[in-house]
Amino acid sequence: MDTPAGERPTLKTIAFMTGLGITTVSRALKDAPEIGEETRRRVQLVAKQVGYRPNRAGVRLRTGKTNVISLILNTEQEVTGFSSDMIYGISEVLADTPYHLIVTPYSRRNDPMEPVRYVVETGSADGIIISRTEPDDPRVRYMLERGFPFAAHGRTHMGLEHPWHDFDNFAYARDAARALVEAGRHRLMLLEPSPTLSYHYHMRDGFHEGLYESGASEAPFNGVTLDSAIGDIKARTVELMRRPNRPDGIVSGSGGAAFAIVAGIMEAGLKLGRDVDLVSKQSSRLLHWFRREIFTVDEDIKLAGRELSAAVLKRIEGADTKTLQSLSVPDKPARG
Repeated sequence: MDTPAGERPTLKTIAFMTGLGITTVSRALKDAPEIGEETRRRVQLVAKQVGYRPNRAGVRLRTGKTNVISLILNTEQEVTGFSSDMIYGISEVLADTPYHLIVTPYSRRNDPMEPVRYVVETGSADGIIISRTEPDDPRVRYMLERGFPFAAHGRTHMGLEHPWHDFDNFAYARDAARALVEAGRHRLMLLEPSPTLSYHYHMRDGFHEGLYESGASEAPFNGVTLDSAIGDIKARTVELMRRPNRPDGIVSGSGGAAFAIVAGIMEAGLKLGRDVDLVSKQSSRLLHWFRREIFTVDEDIKLAGRELSAAVLKRIEGADTKTLQSLSVPDKPARG
């Protein structure tokens, strides 16, 4: 039976093609345990062949669910493919579920609470994933107070339990400082995240731990953060590299900023790997192709997407928050 052009296949279509009742088809598509494995496979195969998709409005009327997860994403998080990798990782997990991903963008110029309030108040999704987590994050407090399922890319310092996945930026910065000292560097500089973000404190604490252990000194990279424009980071690097007491080792909190730092080192007339060394996180392999002299540490943003989507789905099902927290431990810095 072919579905007439312009008409979407329904449960009735699948029932007709399989010779089963509509109720049986519906239960088979939901993996109901009372449906036999052979029947379930046959129904799901036919559904896939005809391009069946549940009617979202009908699902919401029957279950109160939207089958939607909203990723609330800063529109400026595109550097080195952060957004695409995050979306890819989330989509890998959602592909085997009834859930769909909707990206809800916002800009740093806007109140980050606005998209969260919109999704929660309109009920336009069953769960939310947020990024750029703050130490005292009003979004986290708001969703916890309303019992709305969510997961955060990053931890808060609020003393409140919530689902999260994070990269161990403390270990990253500590090991980066150690690697630079082992390479013969003694005056180290950290390009860190904005102090409005939780991982600013994790990264700074780890960097200072590495300095303390090794006896190296810090050269402040003041005036810019990872949120600064690439041109500003380059200009500040040039200025600092031209000073008589310039740093000889740099730790960068992101791969995008590392490009600007290398450009600044070169413009100052210095050679990477000879006059100064650089350690940087990267979420893609671009730095390896750009300069093999850079010490790099991979941060798997696709993994973060998978962990966050799995956490929010389990939270929707009522899983204990403390079981929905995960931390990625970085490898040691290594040259390309």
